[in-house]
Amino acid sequence: MMSLSLQRKLMNSLTKKPVMHIQTCFHASSSDILVCLRLQDVCFLVLACRFEKMISGMYMGELVRLILVKLARDQMVFQGKTTPELLTTGRFSTSYIYTIETDKDEEGLANADKVLRDLGLNPSAEDCKATRRVCQIVSTRAARLCAAALAAVLRQIRDNKAAERLRITIGADGSVYKTHPGFSRRLQKMVRRLVPDCDVRFLQSPCGSGKGAAMVTAVAYRLAAQQAERQRILDTLRLSREQLLEVKRRMTDGIVLGLSKQTHEQTSVKMLPTYVRSTPDGTENGDFLALDLGGSSFRVLLVRLRSGKRHKVDMHQKIYTIPQETMQGTGEELFDHIVQCIADFLEYMGMRGASLPLGFTFSFPCNQSKLDEGILLKWTKGFKASDCEGKDVVMLLKEAIQRKQEFDLNFVAVVNDTVGTMMTCGYEDPKCEVGLIVGTGTNACYMEEMHNVELVEGNEGLMCVNVEWGAFGDFGELDDFCTQFDRSVDDCSNYPGKQRYEKMISGMYLGEIVRNVLIDFTSKGLLFRGKMSERLKSRGIFETKFLAQIESDRLAMRQVRSILQHLGLTGSTCDDSVLVKEVCSVVARRAAQLCGAGLAAVVDRMRQNRNQNQLDITVGVDGTLYKTHPHFSSIMQETLQDLAPQCRVTFLKSEDGSGKGAALITAVACRGNNQGQH
Repeated sequence: MMSLSLQRKLMNSLTKKPVMHIQTCFHASSSDILVCLRLQDVCFLVLACRFEKMISGMYMGELVRLILVKLARDQMVFQGKTTPELLTTGRFSTSYIYTIETDKDEEGLANADKVLRDLGLNPSAEDCKATRRVCQIVSTRAARLCAAALAAVLRQIRDNKAAERLRITIGADGSVYKTHPGFSRRLQKMVRRLVPDCDVRFLQSPCGSGKGAAMVTAVAYRLAAQQAERQRILDTLRLSREQLLEVKRRMTDGIVLGLSKQTHEQTSVKMLPTYVRSTPDGTENGDFLALDLGGSSFRVLLVRLRSGKRHKVDMHQKIYTIPQETMQGTGEELFDHIVQCIADFLEYMGMRGASLPLGFTFSFPCNQSKLDEGILLKWTKGFKASDCEGKDVVMLLKEAIQRKQEFDLNFVAVVNDTVGTMMTCGYEDPKCEVGLIVGTGTNACYMEEMHNVELVEGNEGLMCVNVEWGAFGDFGELDDFCTQFDRSVDDCSNYPGKQRYEKMISGMYLGEIVRNVLIDFTSKGLLFRGKMSERLKSRGIFETKFLAQIESDRLAMRQVRSILQHLGLTGSTCDDSVLVKEVCSVVARRAAQLCGAGLAAVVDRMRQNRNQNQLDITVGVDGTLYKTHPHFSSIMQETLQDLAPQCRVTFLKSEDGSGKGAALITAVACRGNNQGQH
């Protein structure tokens, strides 16, 4: 007869310990499990037993048979007797367990008696009770093991969704689940106990193998068609090597046309002279103000240059904002605001009333006939201040200073941020003769041979030329590379048809391109189950910084989920996150490749200008997109190397090109003035 203590030992061996054990194994993705079953002082091992063999109907009856044999040999049931039938593998069917474990005790015991007699045994009433108890223990363990595995899966789903509480339905099928009188109840109870933070509903499948198979086929066909459509759309944003070589060729043609006096007006690449004729040599000395204007916030800086063997740069700065109404108000309001901020900075530095040279980093297209003059060609980056385009920004600044009458500037150099970037890096590396910006906007500059700069008199030496490549494509050069998403972004911008190259590359627009792709996918039922959030419809809501965050995300994609929730897409799935990440990757890769193709045109031209078989050159780079995106710089450099193999290019990140660089340009100009060269 089975004692109460033996029942407890058997129950513990077959239920509680394996539940804890299987949770560990399941999380470790182990398919083979070592289980130790203890019966009194005897232990037998089931080595390399697959999880299925501990749960499924094919093996449950066999487990009961093996336990009954063990108990009989230990003189605990059947008076220690066994029969050939009991010793035969597979003779104790799992269906016996269903009948023995019926909810009615008397009926269950009667069924146990019948099963045992069919096995050639002569069971007592206690033998029937023991057999029923073994069946209960084996099936309970199976239900709990299954629940533990399900709990691990549910936790992973909850973590994937970054949800505090998970609501989910589990479709269930199978003879054990459907036929065993207590299995489903035990399974569901244990699942809810193990994952109390999940609201779980079980739904029994009526016909999984027939109807389900047809549905799987239909779903697979639908998913394949959807995936093909997604890739077809994304392929419009992917560029081949031949296309990139064509972009390089067209940029090269634009550079040649822009440098020529006769063809300057026939190209979108304006090649503006900057009147910066040399890079720093380390002898620059003095105090200089720098003003960095290129976005909705701007900086005023005091830069102290000290020459000598260990040239030194000390900087102090303050950041100011420009209200939207000032950006799009009158020119007088804008420059009065700038002058007020300069006066505040001088007061802050204890230099009220000082008269210093100023490097004015003005990051908008300008036409210069000298260093201290800049005729604004057009506003970009969201600025629309009236009565400024076509006017000298230095004069607009000086007029505002006269209205304020609190300080004076003895020299003002108009500086492009790209040139400032080149000069800052040139202070560290004499080989730096190219500047590149990839941030809110994008642009490049480089040292061109003076005899090629036909807009300026003189043939000797070099001059830094501001490529203004953001406008490349404004004459239709990029029409065959533009997608429906580029056209949509362009149509909704402040200046439709302008800055086409910039709108395909820079941080101001990449998020909008991604948003338009996501909207297109969603409207076609290819994403978010076709459910559009109101926030996703808002222009500018998908910030470019999200691209960097999403592409930096790990496998769990929690960052992606967080961003999608910010966009009101609370019901998005893991598959949605994967697709959003792919869209971000494709858009950012194209931007980096286009930038690399443009830079390849610049450095290859410099190599040809100098009749060199191999050019060694350094490019000074600045901009948040270049610096913060995890893959942009490597893709751009890879593209450059592929398209300009005869150029060995080193990239040097600029430390404050628009501030320190502006002061260096002003210092170089003042040095030239002092030497009678300016």
